[in-house]
Amino acid sequence: MGERKSDDLKDVIRKGKSKTQLKRNIGYFDGVSFIIGTIVGAGIFVSPTGVLKHSLLNVGVALTIWTASGLVSLMGSLCYAELGTALPFSGGEYSHIKRGLGSLPAFVFIWTSTVTKPASNAARALLFAEYATQPFYGICPAPEVVKKCLALAVLWSLGILNGCSVKMAAWVQTVFTLLKMMALSVIAVGGIVLLVGGRRENLARFEDAFSSEIPSASQVAEAFFQGLYAYGGWWSLNYMAEEMKNPSRNIPLTVMTAVPAVMVFYLLVNISYLTVLTPKEIVSSVAVAVTWADRVIPSVAWIIPLSVAVSIFGALNSSVFTLGRLSYAGSQSGHLPVLMSMLNVHSCTPAPAMIFSTTIASIFIIPSDLIMLTNYFGFSAWLMTGLTCASLIVLRYREPHLHRPYKVFLPVPFVMVAMCFFLVLAPIVWSPNLQYVYAFLFMLGSLIVYLPFIHFKLHFSFLDKITCHLQLLLEVSPADEFAEGKCE
Repeated sequence: MGERKSDDLKDVIRKGKSKTQLKRNIGYFDGVSFIIGTIVGAGIFVSPTGVLKHSLLNVGVALTIWTASGLVSLMGSLCYAELGTALPFSGGEYSHIKRGLGSLPAFVFIWTSTVTKPASNAARALLFAEYATQPFYGICPAPEVVKKCLALAVLWSLGILNGCSVKMAAWVQTVFTLLKMMALSVIAVGGIVLLVGGRRENLARFEDAFSSEIPSASQVAEAFFQGLYAYGGWWSLNYMAEEMKNPSRNIPLTVMTAVPAVMVFYLLVNISYLTVLTPKEIVSSVAVAVTWADRVIPSVAWIIPLSVAVSIFGALNSSVFTLGRLSYAGSQSGHLPVLMSMLNVHSCTPAPAMIFSTTIASIFIIPSDLIMLTNYFGFSAWLMTGLTCASLIVLRYREPHLHRPYKVFLPVPFVMVAMCFFLVLAPIVWSPNLQYVYAFLFMLGSLIVYLPFIHFKLHFSFLDKITCHLQLLLEVSPADEFAEGKCE
């Protein structure tokens, strides 16, 4: 039976006319949808509270921090655009760190990301389940079992979708991005209408925007963290660089469209919140968008919680997509089991990598402490972003003749490196916590695996047999193993 299936698999691969490899199916609009869809999750519906609170209810400072957070995200995305056009490979930061800083830092990145990124996906899936189930339970909290079952169902549905078809995953991303932008447009336009024809007290909040108490440096930093959380995801495009059509043109154009668009929407939405609600009301609200809807459109206020769920779903779809590409790239470099770099012979998607990353995310749904998971993800994410921008600087000097269709202004990556390491060190210095020690020890733990299995290339022959059986079961093959393959 096994031999017959093996022969059938080889026949399927040899009958085609194109190589078994990732296909360039993602265009400009798909890329914009992926970036906007990843950035606009639950942050804009929750973070205004944190930004305003740490700004000491100072409206001018809060709006300035929202703008500054957007500019930092734009600078980071421009650095990534240079790396993505010069090195258009799957894997995002991992591929760039490996090229710029070497194998060990890249392995530390993928070792850490193998835990933190699935943990972030688990947090998003649980948050989606919370918003999706709450309308059915009224004022009562939804049972934990129900939320976790729904979170697992959504996570695996998206994992299977992204493992079967890139085009379908991109279509879903576009649809959900449009839906969430429509919801934000309702809030933004509603606020502008109310502001133009509003009462005197509403306008006064903006006329005396900086009249309140000015926050301290540490409070500004805390507010900055909250704003940057809402912009998280601007780095996602580089994970799909290998699947972008005309990456030299589309990667810079996509980030220059998506990130400024999100900045404009975020500012308009925050102005709308401040037009309808006082700063104290915003700070006391659990979900600012829901409170806004109860005040402005009470008859259809249910649209906003539904929009939050839709927004989280779209962000989760994009995260599932990019995480599979990270595992695929790590396997291609020998940092993960070889099975992860194999592609399905029918769809040319990294199905084993999708299964692997979705399984780890499913394990993280069992714990319920989302705050711990999110904090851990944020701590490691900025460290890796700093290393990626440092890789850009290293490559500029070490490989000056590398073809770069787009080059960012050189001081920008230096500013990003300094900013990233500030964002890593600030919370450790100002609010020491044992979780940072655990994070550091976990990163050092990568050496226990790296030295024997990567550096000294220790290998167990029985793993080859397991890989062979799984290859037959999943109908996957190494990319470009055969001169002819079938990819539909």
